[in-house]
Amino acid sequence: MQTIINPENGHRALRRGRVSLPRQVYHVTSATRSRAPLFADHRAAQAACRAFIDPPVLDHSRLLAWVLMPDHAHWLLQLHGGESLAVLVGRLKSASARRANAALGRRSPVWATGYHDRAVRSEQALSDVARYLVANPLRRGLVERIGDYPYWDAVWL
Repeated sequence: MQTIINPENGHRALRRGRVSLPRQVYHVTSATRSRAPLFADHRAAQAACRAFIDPPVLDHSRLLAWVLMPDHAHWLLQLHGGESLAVLVGRLKSASARRANAALGRRSPVWATGYHDRAVRSEQALSDVARYLVANPLRRGLVERIGDYPYWDAVWL
């Protein structure tokens, strides 16, 4: 196992092994810049959520489930065709940042650079990850019932 001494090199090493496979489902997590709770403001959160479900942003890929937390987002994405995960995540982050900034009347970075991804390899894992995503607001103590949190969705509902 390789020891990573320089964190910048660590990010590069993670990206080097990243492979995007057609129809593969990925669980992706991205944090806001400096973990700022930008999406605690409902204007920014609503604007970002609209970007997540915008067909041109998704192109032909599918957003199976997602949750927007005050300082990060989780997406359960299924790639289409030859599109790379990096390109799709870039579009999600860019579109949501533009819309959140417009809603707040500002022009500042929204998302931290990079993201964490994991391929979902089985139907059971898909179900487990989807449950994990939508239960995030409960675990953080933001709501007492999942249905009370407005910033999430799943195709199975």
